[in-house]
Amino acid sequence: MNRKLSALLLSALVLPGLGQLYLGRKMVGGIIIVLVNFLLLLALFVLLRGLSPVIANQIAGGAVSITPSEVTAAIDGSTGFGKAVLCAFFLLWTFSVVDVLRFKA
Repeated sequence: MNRKLSALLLSALVLPGLGQLYLGRKMVGGIIIVLVNFLLLLALFVLLRGLSPVIANQIAGGAVSITPSEVTAAIDGSTGFGKAVLCAFFLLWTFSVVDVLRFKA
């Protein structure tokens, strides 16, 4: 398997930016990996921020489980920002794949 195909598979299936690192483009790969991690942590923060009142009520009430409808209702208020974070992640993933395809070695 040639290097470009390996790099493409690494960026597309494992971690965006890893293909750039494999091709020796350390600065671009490192920046992409940092941005991907930032976006994933931001998405987790948004999700937990929306769910924290539901979790606190469940703990205070002594309930054992949270229903899917409670989760959906809790994160309903942050869907706009959550969609923006998800869109940014997919744009970064797409950039990573296209960048590997455009790379001339």
